[in-house]
Amino acid sequence: MSAAAAAVGVAATPRAALAANSAYVFVYFTETPNQSGANYGLHVAVSTDGLNWAPLNQNNPVVTPTAGTLGLRDPFILRKQDGTFVILATDLNGTDFGQNNQYLHVWDSTDLTSFTGYRRIKMHNLATHTWAPTAFWDASRGQYGIVYSANNGSDVFMVNYTSDFRTVSANQVYFNPGFSVLDGDIVVDGSTFYLYYKNLANGLTYGARSSTGAPGSYTTYTAGLKQGNAMEAPMLVKANSGSGWWLWGDSFSPVNNDYYAWSTSNVGGGAWTVLNQRDYTPPLNAKHGSIAGITTAEYNAAVTRWGLPGWVRLKSSNFPDRYVRHANNVARIDPYPFDPYQDQLWKLVPGLADSAGVSFQSVNYPTRYLRHYNYELRLDANDNTAAFRADATFYRTAGLADSTWSSFRSYNFPDRYLRHANYVLRIDPLSASSSATDRQDATFKVTS
Repeated sequence: MSAAAAAVGVAATPRAALAANSAYVFVYFTETPNQSGANYGLHVAVSTDGLNWAPLNQNNPVVTPTAGTLGLRDPFILRKQDGTFVILATDLNGTDFGQNNQYLHVWDSTDLTSFTGYRRIKMHNLATHTWAPTAFWDASRGQYGIVYSANNGSDVFMVNYTSDFRTVSANQVYFNPGFSVLDGDIVVDGSTFYLYYKNLANGLTYGARSSTGAPGSYTTYTAGLKQGNAMEAPMLVKANSGSGWWLWGDSFSPVNNDYYAWSTSNVGGGAWTVLNQRDYTPPLNAKHGSIAGITTAEYNAAVTRWGLPGWVRLKSSNFPDRYVRHANNVARIDPYPFDPYQDQLWKLVPGLADSAGVSFQSVNYPTRYLRHYNYELRLDANDNTAAFRADATFYRTAGLADSTWSSFRSYNFPDRYLRHANYVLRIDPLSASSSATDRQDATFKVTS
């Protein structure tokens, strides 16, 4: 521990003494296109690979603010120097972005099984907002910097310093490149501070860096990045392996795709490669979140405390932005997100005709199952006849196009597999010798 750190009472357990991170945690809030899935409490998901996520607590909030606006946006999670976590969040319940608010929500967590010590901290006295906090350890100061978006005549990043996330220094401008910015995320890697942000003038995401992390010390070093129609809320994540990075970007609106991602082996090089959506699955309905590395013990404790989802989703192999859903009782694949979002949630239960197989029970219509009829898939109520049970039973096999994914063979037509055609689901004769397109149409990822 440095003398500066000791002077401000930081860190009882040095980070180096803790177990190595082997998994990841993602904190977020939720929204859907018609806002039926909007929830402005703290949501938590976990992942073992940093790319595919399982929402905890059935994607319900694990804690909700009890002061201020009684809601949050833009939660951020930081591993502190003592090994525990702090969560910061915008004090905003909903989408009324015109209101002024000088406060942030704050919680503490030892191991992600509880979120305690709830409080709000006042960051400034300006007639403006306090949005999208990020935080980092500044070893030279022996304090943490809390950076957030505010308007000080223009949209800039402000910073306050703290040793305990209870009292903070006076605010000062942290990053003002001469154009309006929003949604900064800061990661310290060795002696380099990386700041990724949205340029409001052109809607692109950029990376800046500094050798000190001091206010006004950053220089932008990347070209502008964007996928889809609009983006915000960049999340910069270093892989637990120590080599490789991911950059996530949240869609600007819940009516667009929810998250996009890039990868790089050299964050300092500034070149990013777009990730195929086959390679990642963000948490259901997640918006503007934050990712941190966690240990195996923390992963297991969080899963035990909050529970993994009781449902699955099926992602298409060759249209990875689309998921199997029912619509007017017809089974099809549609781009996510959509409402009702529950139409894509299934309970994978033992096969109704053979427990060695599987059947797909609808979550929002639990008396109904996917079954084929004239070779087309539809959602029907279980009448408990032998014909229905047979039509609703499938054998899960290695994916015909990708053995790490899954295909589903019909119980009563064993030469036929579940596949999409013109986005509608049916069963057709397929085998390993079928065309590449046919095999991809019949391959799905079972995910959360």
